[in-house]
Amino acid sequence: MEITLQYFTGCPNWSIAAERLATIASERPDITVLHRLVETFDDAEKLGFRGSPSILVDGVDPFADSSAPVGLACRVYSTPAGRAGAPTLEQLRMAITAQHDGVAL
Repeated sequence: MEITLQYFTGCPNWSIAAERLATIASERPDITVLHRLVETFDDAEKLGFRGSPSILVDGVDPFADSSAPVGLACRVYSTPAGRAGAPTLEQLRMAITAQHDGVAL
């Protein structure tokens, strides 16, 4: 399974997501985590990048919000503790499991 962390350097939240994904990857040898820097608005448009960090599980964004604008901005996630700059470790685990099992969140 391949997880791609899309980010831009202007948003500090991507490093939190990277740490959480590294934790999951250390538990699951079947997971490869790739980092993809989005540097320009043109790149964001081509990728459909809806903010940093964006996490793709086998090419699918399990946290997709089609109403979010494309661009270089920090992304906000709904978590059990309220709005945050990255999904929780448990939310990431659930999204990865759901994608692996072919279940929509």
